[in-house]
Amino acid sequence: MKLQEMIGLAVFDVEDGKQVGKIQDFIVSDDWKIEGIELENKGLFTSHVKIVQWQDIVAYGEDAVMIRNQQAVRKTGADDIKHTYLLGQSKLKERSVLTEEGLLLGRISDVYFDQELGNTIIGIEITDGFVSDLIEGRKWLPCTSDMSIGENAVMVPPLSEQRLENAIHSVNG
Repeated sequence: MKLQEMIGLAVFDVEDGKQVGKIQDFIVSDDWKIEGIELENKGLFTSHVKIVQWQDIVAYGEDAVMIRNQQAVRKTGADDIKHTYLLGQSKLKERSVLTEEGLLLGRISDVYFDQELGNTIIGIEITDGFVSDLIEGRKWLPCTSDMSIGENAVMVPPLSEQRLENAIHSVNG
């Protein structure tokens, strides 16, 4: 499942069936795990965000995300969140993907996770620009433990370009 597909999904508490908000973003850890979701915030100039930790999510599907109860929604300082997917100072979307040799593979366009593996991110979708996406299609790179989220780029190990090409062939047939 792609994170982009879940942005905007309604979040309900299962105790009383009340909608508590919609997904605005995802919180991501250094070791490529989804730590939680960030809910849409009504206030424009607030330094706090409403979040739900991953362990408080009971289920999720194409139409909604279900949480234990309204107590699972917590406020935290926006500056206390290290990495996010879509918004903020340290967002993954549009971040450059570089090999340790200095080869730019492209920019992150989406992040994949497998529902059966819980909150583990399994890969990143990489764009090389609109024209390249039309001609060649987007690329997919499986996540490995030696990939790191840096301040300005995601650093990937040498030979990632070959893994990227193999992933293209296996995804596209």
